[in-house]
Amino acid sequence: MSANFEAKKAVIAEITEKIKASKSVIFVDYVGLTVAEVSELRNKCRQAGCEYKVYKNTLVRKAFNDLGYKDFDSDLNGPTAVTFCGDETGAAKIMVAAAKDYENKITLKSAFVDNSYVDKKGVKDLATMPTKEELLAKLLGSLQAPVANLAGVLSNMLSALPRALNAVAEKRA
Repeated sequence: MSANFEAKKAVIAEITEKIKASKSVIFVDYVGLTVAEVSELRNKCRQAGCEYKVYKNTLVRKAFNDLGYKDFDSDLNGPTAVTFCGDETGAAKIMVAAAKDYENKITLKSAFVDNSYVDKKGVKDLATMPTKEELLAKLLGSLQAPVANLAGVLSNMLSALPRALNAVAEKRA
């Protein structure tokens, strides 16, 4: 086997591992981005715990096909950048914002989230969803509110009793 074939197999294995380790993979068309814009986008991705990478479409297609996903074959044409992320919404938020910031330079293609194909509209919808941490915070707030309200009512009742007894004592005196 040639060295080139072995190198391609190594890249496919790398892509496959990144797909398995990621909760979301976003595909975008990046035509027209300058080097500075790509660097800025990579930094934004890095800060959010994501990785922005450009691979050959055939290698990404092969990695997905090896994992049993053929839905991405039509999206892997032309210049395609791949963003791997450890959460479901982080990469989508960054790429949707980048599509707005870099008008006509970044176009959303599709995504792989929760072992499923997500189309362009789904990626936009994903970007508007709150993160898992935000949802947990809202849930905890909802669970905590009744307990806090009960504590407030009980506290008011306990403080009302001495006031009532004091008022009765003052009335008798």
